[in-house]
Amino acid sequence: MNRLYHVPLSPFCRKVRLSLAEKKIEVELVEERYWEPSAEFRRRNPAEKVPVLKLDGKMMSESAAICEYLEEAHPEPSLMPKGAQERYEVRRLVSWFDDKFHHEVTSKLLYERVNKKVMKLGYPDSKNVKFGAQKIKYHLDYMGWLLEQRRWLAGNSLSLADFAAAAHLSSLDYISDVDWNRNQNVRDWYAKIKSRPAFRGILADQVPGFPPPAHYADLDF
Repeated sequence: MNRLYHVPLSPFCRKVRLSLAEKKIEVELVEERYWEPSAEFRRRNPAEKVPVLKLDGKMMSESAAICEYLEEAHPEPSLMPKGAQERYEVRRLVSWFDDKFHHEVTSKLLYERVNKKVMKLGYPDSKNVKFGAQKIKYHLDYMGWLLEQRRWLAGNSLSLADFAAAAHLSSLDYISDVDWNRNQNVRDWYAKIKSRPAFRGILADQVPGFPPPAHYADLDF
């Protein structure tokens, strides 16, 4: 059976979940408490990280590598454009969200507010929360600027860049840390992407002790 070992609010897991769902690849979701690694989990991924995908008889780790595999092994529908320049732009933006956005925003808000409590690592660091709350404004403005010129983040077609961004923002939206009124372009983009069938599983997530806000699963906000 195909399985994805994941954590519901992990943006890296969500990126893989969205790619799988868009390509209509069915997998069983298995929640993995990676901060309490077991010998069995180490065998699946010695790096002791999620996501880990069991698919096509293979055990795969690292979200970027998994998404590249899915694109090559299951090319339809494609999440990468055909042109070299266009593919570069998708990869650039995926890296932007999984590296810069994650470092400046996700790790400062989601990890402080949720992960620390779940992992019993103490209380949120207010300096980190304040830093992340300030930095997300810059990123939303940048996204808004991109969307002034394009239908989707990397171009005129939905791509992995949109799923990478939506994975991070949906995780933060679960804890009400996104000001959707800051930029109308971003709000409209997110309304489009969360209305896709691939997003249904994401919107159905429930994390014990952290109920989502009422607007989280509302397609009209």
